Amino acid sequence: MDTYSNNRDNDNDNELTSANTNNELAVYDMPGHLVRRLNQIAVSIFLDGTRAFGITPVQFSALTAIGSVPGIDQRRLSRVIAFDRSTIGDVVQRLEKRGLVISEKRAADRRTKHLFLSAEGIDTLSAMQGAVWKTNDDLLKSLSEGERTIFMFLLKKLVHLNNEMSRAPLVPDDQGPAILVQKPHTDGRDPTIPPRRERPIQSHHHS
Repeated sequence: MDTYSNNRDNDNDNELTSANTNNELAVYDMPGHLVRRLNQIAVSIFLDGTRAFGITPVQFSALTAIGSVPGIDQRRLSRVIAFDRSTIGDVVQRLEKRGLVISEKRAADRRTKHLFLSAEGIDTLSAMQGAVWKTNDDLLKSLSEGERTIFMFLLKKLVHLNNEMSRAPLVPDDQGPAILVQKPHTDGRDPTIPPRRERPIQSHHHS
């Protein structure tokens, strides 16, 4: 086993144990509280990493869905990205004002807005890919590769199994080609992120 990695993981565990020892509020060990805090951290990392674009996480999700399903209406959009229907209109309106999204109403139903990415919206979504993937890596960089795999497996499982308990359940839409489904570049790694440098395994001889 990599001695350096093992020692690093032990140090992290010791720091976590020490921090928990000093905590006094019971909520600090409650999963809901921790999920809320992690969401705060994730949003902060996303906004810092994509500052040049001025796009929020929800707006990014909306742009991705609209790009995947051109002509999608607001109701379907809210279901695809699991966002509250009562406020999805505000998200779309902001994207329209910025010229990233174009809406049109068709003769068959003048009440329904069908959404499309503008040329600027397509360019913005494409330009954001590297920055967005880097924010994902930054969120998980404190975990080892094995921990990342376990964390993502359990996170997806919890979200999937509890989907119907959400105030805005996710309803996948299989229409249109998926976009942004893999990291840019053929090796699957963002070139702005330096590769992890592994320390050589240190052998210990015992007398």
